[in-house]
Amino acid sequence: MPHDAYSGPSTQDLVSALLDVPVPGPEVSELGRVAELGDGIAIVTGMARALADELLEFASGVSGIVFDLEPDRLGVVLLGPSHLIRLGEDVRRTGRVVSVPVGKALLGRVVDALGQPSDGRGPVEAVSMAPIEAEAPDILSRTPVARSLATGLKAVDAAVPVGKGQRQLIIGDRQTGKTSIAVDTILNQHETDVVCIYCAIGQRGDAVAKVIGAIRDGGMMERTAILVAGDEDAPGLAYIAPYAAMSLAESFAVEGRDVVVIMDDLTHHARTYRELSLLLRRPPGREAFPGDIFYVHARLLERAGQFVEGQGSITALPVVETQAENLSAYIPTNLISITDGQIYLSPKLVRTNQFPAVDLGVSVSRVGGKAQARAFRAVAGNLRVTLSQFEELEEFARFGTRLDPDTRARLARGSAVRTALRQAERDPMPATEQLAVLLAAMEGLLDGMDESRAQTAVAAIRGVARTDAGRELAQVIQRNEELSDTVRARIIDAARDALEQVGQADGSDA
Repeated sequence: MPHDAYSGPSTQDLVSALLDVPVPGPEVSELGRVAELGDGIAIVTGMARALADELLEFASGVSGIVFDLEPDRLGVVLLGPSHLIRLGEDVRRTGRVVSVPVGKALLGRVVDALGQPSDGRGPVEAVSMAPIEAEAPDILSRTPVARSLATGLKAVDAAVPVGKGQRQLIIGDRQTGKTSIAVDTILNQHETDVVCIYCAIGQRGDAVAKVIGAIRDGGMMERTAILVAGDEDAPGLAYIAPYAAMSLAESFAVEGRDVVVIMDDLTHHARTYRELSLLLRRPPGREAFPGDIFYVHARLLERAGQFVEGQGSITALPVVETQAENLSAYIPTNLISITDGQIYLSPKLVRTNQFPAVDLGVSVSRVGGKAQARAFRAVAGNLRVTLSQFEELEEFARFGTRLDPDTRARLARGSAVRTALRQAERDPMPATEQLAVLLAAMEGLLDGMDESRAQTAVAAIRGVARTDAGRELAQVIQRNEELSDTVRARIIDAARDALEQVGQADGSDA
């Protein structure tokens, strides 16, 4: 029979019949109806052609994201208040995914997860829009982490260094100073060209206001964009907030800028995702989390990295909260495995007034050490060993056992080093000052001093950075050269002179 004489069903009709999928056509409506409503979610029917992650618009003006695709209904996450929506109202497809404004216009502004201003300074005049979801750069688009990102904190820069393009987790119980680590890192970029993005997820309004005030007082507001999805906002906004922050970071990285993205915190993000998922009846997994929570965070953090020449870097500093120091909980272990290291803040150190409460025995940086300045490696190479030995001896000494002179000396040295690592909030230190203080502590200039005398001594030693020896050390750091014995001796002599000038030196310092 000739080909043109065939009048049976088409191939498309046969395939659709086999798969039991309706053939798209003009008879399929682009409008749907709200069938069910929940806290932050809606069930929409009558919209058979909608796509996953597509943006929908409700007649009430609220928008939503298609989360679940089912044969006869859609699960939609709302990006606005659910009380404005009424059952039965129309829902329209947009054919777009959620996009946010990006570019320099966001710097210095406080916006919500959709880029709408919340600082009372008028609309954001962004030059372009970018989707919140993007494919992570492939291996060939990346280069190794080789440049240091200074946080200004002695305990971090010396023992847990962060490199540009690294994903470093900040983890600890409540009220241990996780946000302070992040804010001090932002403030320490004052003399650099690094762009900072702070994304608050589910935080209280007063807590976010304190962060904004600290960034403004530190002179970093004009190079910082702040995205806020508060605990009073729709859960959908908290869910998309870190993705929006990463899209904003990518817009700067493409221009060759270095960016730091702080996500405070992903514990709230995970809880929000669990809430939305269970309302949409997704099956819960371990600890009642849907099984794909790992992918939710992995596809977010994999967008960070050090990119090829001509492009910049994105350094991700996600924050996660633990409960009762349980590092093996589901969400913390997920994020530890995704990131390149963690800065662990211990409540035990908080109780001893050790701030920042960085536990060097648990904290680790898997790639940042390669970017650390050689001078830091020379000074802080034995820092972990000194502190770990001190902690063991300190525990042993509590039993009141008689100690030999060598043990007492090691206890004094460890106590001095731990005191030297203490640092006030909102007081990031230049690398030269950090090295001068650490050198003095490791060489025994602070041995035997009580807390108040040691802090006075540290303040005096910081002035070494303004001496000729300090300027010579700064050049060594800038050129990433080895710390010579000559420069080391000059720094120690300058530190000893500073202590003598304030009357802090005693016989053991000589």
